[in-house]
Amino acid sequence: MTNPITPPPRFEIRKLGPEHLEWAKAIISHSNVFHSPVWAKIYPENQTERFYTTYDGATHLVKHQIDSGLSYGVFDKEYVFKNPESAQTGGAVYFESQEGRDPTLTGSEVLAQMDFPLASIALAFDAADPMDMTRVAPIFQALPDFATFAPRLDARDARDKSTWEAKGPRELLKRMGTATRVDYMNVGITKTMAHWLMFDAAGKGFRGINIECYHDAVRHIWTNPPEPFRADLVAVFGVDEYEVEKDGEVLKPYGHVTQALSKVYVYLK
Repeated sequence: MTNPITPPPRFEIRKLGPEHLEWAKAIISHSNVFHSPVWAKIYPENQTERFYTTYDGATHLVKHQIDSGLSYGVFDKEYVFKNPESAQTGGAVYFESQEGRDPTLTGSEVLAQMDFPLASIALAFDAADPMDMTRVAPIFQALPDFATFAPRLDARDARDKSTWEAKGPRELLKRMGTATRVDYMNVGITKTMAHWLMFDAAGKGFRGINIECYHDAVRHIWTNPPEPFRADLVAVFGVDEYEVEKDGEVLKPYGHVTQALSKVYVYLK
């Protein structure tokens, strides 16, 4: 299948490689901690310290998907480096070591330390080669309620697993990481990347894509795929629905977070 999706002239879509690991970790961590309609509202305090913890903990989550050969990024061909040192290496992250970290920095100041041309990422892996979730545990330390919400969203999925789960390789593509740098928001590259990835996966023989969306814009993109594909919204869980019992009273600790979490399945065949 020919991929009819092309990014704007300023950008290009390229497969992510090991050399992009730290960049991708930085993008997904910055997006989630500082700008997510879920995590930024649940954890508004000490965000920069939480960012560093998330960045460190995201290694396996990101590396497994890059190593799959099924993860891609949108690169800015006109990117202007902030530091000469970054230009010499093609890009740099200035908090990779402890020496470059300062928990008093703002989200914008942390973003300024992300000096590389990668603007957006779409992480994915073959469901037949599952991720070792025990090695993703550091993410749960940084964002504890990730482990709280995910099972509740799964519980809302009423599908018969035999109808959609992978029985072998190149059947089901699992998406676990969509993030666009805040300085590249609202230029359409997130949608372009999503649609491009659908055609790419179909061309590789996958019959479907499973993705969990923690943002309304991402859900809108994935529930409205380009022809000839179609999508089902298979599960929804509102963060404000989450209940805990304390001293005999049922509480909704995140009643102020109105974001709905959703699971989408895209039919490629």
